[in-house]
Amino acid sequence: MSTDTVTKKLMFYFPKCICDKPIVYHLVKDHHLIVNIFRAKVTPEEEGYLVLDVTGTEEAIQGGIDFVRTFDVTVNYSGKGVIRDDERCSHCGYCVPYCPPRALKIEDGATRKIAYDESECIECLACIRICPFGACTSAF
Repeated sequence: MSTDTVTKKLMFYFPKCICDKPIVYHLVKDHHLIVNIFRAKVTPEEEGYLVLDVTGTEEAIQGGIDFVRTFDVTVNYSGKGVIRDDERCSHCGYCVPYCPPRALKIEDGATRKIAYDESECIECLACIRICPFGACTSAF
């Protein structure tokens, strides 16, 4: 059993009527996970989602995921909540200073090509609000 701590970005998709369960509480209390919620929409009588990082051992994270699935919650491991359309991007660079974690950055100073590192994205949605070409959109 490994004691190494890892962090995984997960997305939970909730079916209707699951918002009354203290799922995050049990992830922390029973599965000993550290939970960082980036975005959430969980409303009674509607489908919902939760975008979060969970930190713990691989075994604890898997136990937490198994627990969440008992509520018919779909778990997405890609962590892709912000989608960047390279075809729509003009590489103007307007988004770069608005990206706090620098997930969007100038990849090549000569060409001014913008690169998007999904693993660095904290889903603050600044890119969606600021891009004049709609190159960044939300998966939700």
